[in-house]
Amino acid sequence: MRVLVLSQIAGSAALAAAVTVGAFVIQDILGQTTAWGGIASATVTMGTAFMSQMLARLMNVRGRRNGLQVGYLLAIFGGFIAGYGAETKTLYIFLFGLFVFGNGQASNLLSRYAAADLATTDQRGRAMSRILFAATFGAVFGPLLIKPAEQAGMSWFGWGQYTGPWIFAGVFFVTSLINTTLRLRPDPLEVAGRLNRQADVGAPTRLFSDAVKAIRNSGDAQIAVIAMVISQMAMVAVMTMTPVHLRLHDHETVSAYIISLHIAGMYAFSPLVGRFADKRGRLTTIQVGALVLMGATVLSSLAGDSPVLLFPALWMLGVGWSFGLIGGSSLLVDSIDQQIRVRVQGAADLMMSFCGGLAGFSSGFIRKAVGYHVLSNVGTVLAGILLVVVMWKKSHKSVETVNA
Repeated sequence: MRVLVLSQIAGSAALAAAVTVGAFVIQDILGQTTAWGGIASATVTMGTAFMSQMLARLMNVRGRRNGLQVGYLLAIFGGFIAGYGAETKTLYIFLFGLFVFGNGQASNLLSRYAAADLATTDQRGRAMSRILFAATFGAVFGPLLIKPAEQAGMSWFGWGQYTGPWIFAGVFFVTSLINTTLRLRPDPLEVAGRLNRQADVGAPTRLFSDAVKAIRNSGDAQIAVIAMVISQMAMVAVMTMTPVHLRLHDHETVSAYIISLHIAGMYAFSPLVGRFADKRGRLTTIQVGALVLMGATVLSSLAGDSPVLLFPALWMLGVGWSFGLIGGSSLLVDSIDQQIRVRVQGAADLMMSFCGGLAGFSSGFIRKAVGYHVLSNVGTVLAGILLVVVMWKKSHKSVETVNA
């Protein structure tokens, strides 16, 4: 757990610092009024989606340590490539770097499952929440390091304004790589006896379809994935466009602080969320997450051109995401047989990140076409759908209990 915590802190600092300025790089390349501002976050998230499946397959055969090593190593190169693309203002290089950089996010997300490998059923929520809580320290301070990284890059190396954060983000992932390589011993999956060294690593399509089939055959697993997907989509769509919205209204200076508070909401309360999930149940946790997400998106839609309401709105957005992710992830682990669990975890993270990427990509076009407030209202609708689904599931379980 201590090893996973340290890697999570360094990795989350890298991700938060770099992704915060992604939309600004796109604006520098394509113009301040471009509708493509969300493509930066979307590309990172798409990289996370596709690589989470690949890394999960690798973990299934070689263990958690090897999968995390590969993810962090690729994230280092991705940060450097993105920095080069930002420096040269070459869009396709920058986007390719962002896609590869998404490996860092995939590794950080898969770490929560590594924490749950050796946990008992009634402790899984807390084990996952400890890893998410560790991300608080890196993710909150990461955006605050943007200005120092920009100044250091410009004064020490003569780089452009937004090059430094990406290069320094790659360096941060070096810490995660070294820590995981040297200290994650023995491997959690090996101790748990769930390594599948005979797995056919050359059949990604079949492995993914088997995972999807396992999810489809379990009602609880379906609810878990829906909760993870919708929480991610609502959070990413609003969060991605918040810095752009603030910059267009001359509030760029407070953007980093609002994003830091948002990330604090995502991670800082995760131990309490994990305890809540273990004590009150996974479905209740998801229900609370949906309600908080609805409140957050309503507040952000009322913010207008003032940043005052965005502070509590983005904080609540992070808290709602935390409830949805921890509740959904715990429910997924509980509902899937351990023999296929690692593959299902990768498939679930792929779907969550892929849909989050679509939300991030489309958010720029929605904001430009109809405004930030309507984009926030879309998030409200998504959270409302999740609330209806989980309430239906709870009522259905209540009826089954009464009949039994």
